[in-house]
Amino acid sequence: MDIRVLAFDHPDSVKLIDLVQQEYVTRYGDPDVTPVDPAEFAAPHGIFLVGYLDGVPVACGGWRAHDGPAPEFRRGDAELKRMFVTLPARGKGFARAMLAELERTAREAGRRRCVLETGTRQPEAIALYRSSGYTGIPKFGVYRNDAESLCLAKEFGAARQG
Repeated sequence: MDIRVLAFDHPDSVKLIDLVQQEYVTRYGDPDVTPVDPAEFAAPHGIFLVGYLDGVPVACGGWRAHDGPAPEFRRGDAELKRMFVTLPARGKGFARAMLAELERTAREAGRRRCVLETGTRQPEAIALYRSSGYTGIPKFGVYRNDAESLCLAKEFGAARQG
């Protein structure tokens, strides 16, 4: 998979975001209503990545910087949003590769922790995050009072001195 940095509102990004929103409708009955501004996913505030397989966009994900307010966010947080892999491309490790690249770029940008909100009807996502070192944190955001919401975080270790 070839991972490229694109604008959140690039046509390939929009295509995949529309698919992930449809996935939410299928699983939960509604799209994700968390407020999102495309500018939040542009440097230096964040990034949006699209993965291509043979020139076809098959995966996406992004992060946006948060520096508070506590207790929802801490200084140095990167909130993951719109992680998705198209149905034909699932089971090939692309979600894990996308997650690793999001974490790498967040660390390089000085972020100290990745945080995310997912839901109980996304067991594949939960398994991916847990197996990648994410642990439960207090709920945040629009779905903080939703019984099906789950919030996770992964702390980044201290940067290595070269």
